[in-house]
Amino acid sequence: MIAETVCSAVSAAGLGIAAVTAYRKRFLAAARIAAYALVPIGLVMTGVVEWLADTAFSPVAWAGFGVLGVSWVLFMTTRAVERRRGGTRKERKEARAAAQRDAVAPGAPAPSLGAPSRPAAQPAPRPAKASRGGDDDFSDIEAILKKHGI
Repeated sequence: MIAETVCSAVSAAGLGIAAVTAYRKRFLAAARIAAYALVPIGLVMTGVVEWLADTAFSPVAWAGFGVLGVSWVLFMTTRAVERRRGGTRKERKEARAAAQRDAVAPGAPAPSLGAPSRPAAQPAPRPAKASRGGDDDFSDIEAILKKHGI
């Protein structure tokens, strides 16, 4: 009963402020204030305020909110642990399988029991640069230093 009275008073005050704002020729702001002012009375008329008042004084409702809180904490904890481990069970299983496949060095041929059917691909040798007596390693560094005036 008191909640309905308070909501009605708040709505009446809000509509009064909206009327004063409209008198000052600020119609858009007045319409917005009137919209906010009508919300409490609308909640009273739909019964939401009565339901909230009944819920606020119900121990069963508060126990339900506690259960929802525990559920939320468990959900967030499991999500955090899942992120630290690297995803879902399926993703971890695929990662383990990929790690076992990649256990052999990338350039090494796949192990087999029989003779290889074709020769393993050898990396092509890089052509040697024509350098000044083996200081091609330092030519890049010299070029950078000269570029910066050092």
